[in-house]
Amino acid sequence: MASIDSRNLASFDVGVDVAIVGAGAAGLIAGLAAREAGAESVVILERDAVPAGSTALSAGLIPAPGTRWQREAGIEDDARLFAEDIFHKADNEPDEALVRLVAEAAGPTVEWLADRYGLPFSVISDFSYPGHSRRRMHGLPLRSGQELVDALRDAAEGAGCDILCDSTVETLYRDDVGRMTGLQLARPDRTRETLGAKAIVLACNGYGGNKALLEREIPEMAGAHYFGHEGNRGEAVLWGEALGARLRHLSGHQGHGSVAHPAGILITWAAITEGGFQINRSGERFSNEAKGYSEQAAEVLRQPDATAFDIFDERIAAICRQFEDFRRAEAMNAVVEAGSFAELAARLGVDPERLDATASAVEAMKAGRSNDPFGRDLAGVAPLQAPFKAVRVTGALFHTQGGLVVDEKARVVTQGGAPIPNLFAAGGAACGVSGSKASGYLSGNGLLTAVSLGRIAGQAAARVVGQPA
Repeated sequence: MASIDSRNLASFDVGVDVAIVGAGAAGLIAGLAAREAGAESVVILERDAVPAGSTALSAGLIPAPGTRWQREAGIEDDARLFAEDIFHKADNEPDEALVRLVAEAAGPTVEWLADRYGLPFSVISDFSYPGHSRRRMHGLPLRSGQELVDALRDAAEGAGCDILCDSTVETLYRDDVGRMTGLQLARPDRTRETLGAKAIVLACNGYGGNKALLEREIPEMAGAHYFGHEGNRGEAVLWGEALGARLRHLSGHQGHGSVAHPAGILITWAAITEGGFQINRSGERFSNEAKGYSEQAAEVLRQPDATAFDIFDERIAAICRQFEDFRRAEAMNAVVEAGSFAELAARLGVDPERLDATASAVEAMKAGRSNDPFGRDLAGVAPLQAPFKAVRVTGALFHTQGGLVVDEKARVVTQGGAPIPNLFAAGGAACGVSGSKASGYLSGNGLLTAVSLGRIAGQAAARVVGQPA
């Protein structure tokens, strides 16, 4: 149980400069930045046997503007355009200073990871994600979140960070003036240790794995399939409440309307954005799929049996195959193929006449002969051609987007507006830039704050180490 207690620094079992809670992208990048900024001892604490977290469950794509990979691909982009896209998607709800901070930090951080630590990034230039006015998603060769975590773990260990796995942080300690002094962690054998720290970075994501918090903050998603990391149990939120910290947009979250069922594999939204569509068990479309995969989760969950089918073709499948998850879905036979819509309907168990009518209506919209009643703009999109493909999917909750409010140094801010001088938050532990609704989530917002705030928090934490208490 997450708790706050008081303890003097001298009474801890071991002392370090910087302690980081969580070994996902945010925590590992914070460790790299802290070491580079001069922290001599950095410990990253991870509850799992190996680093993974929400990052490992994602496609590992980081949105970043103005990078050299974009320039090489002829993509003109900058932080201002990126910030505008974030504001537009979230109806101007996010904090303006935070949006501009992470938008400006993303590009330099991705290039820093490539130049300093050898991560072989490239930009996805063959399709666009909903809400992005430019193609700015950067990933490693396999387009896999686990690939990103593994590369960051190797870099962090090489930089001298100690990664302590099987270590669940239960308690944070502070002194009588509100400065953090350390933490207590539990091991699988139920033994406990205390660790003094001059600075603490919370990089333990949100509360998607905490049913009670979900029922309190996002009741409409409390019963949804949770596709995030089970270790996201809301400790940062609970610690923040106990510390009197400011929390914001706790109802904000990222859903996904395309998780293969029952395989449990994420199907890239390129299956939809490149000209595919979704139907329910009746063989009919039920929404504007192009708005975004996050808000589409609720739309899918409202369908009979919380089930939908992604419909696309071989051309789109070829684009999707750059993602390891899609290749895995094909290997598990989660992707169905047929030479006609009638055959596809039979394989899916949906009404063939309705599916054929739906497909014909979509193609008419693409040809400009009609408008979509749901408001999707399909004009000029390439028609689907046999062989046709389909995947049975459901909607899911990936991770929460609200959390601890931080300042420009990623310091946690109290309800009174003052920063806690040596407590930092990054990634899902911090309030993100998606606002209060699933529809505010712009593709990549999760890794955006993990990467950008992770580096900022690590640098600031290292600077605190050299300051007098």
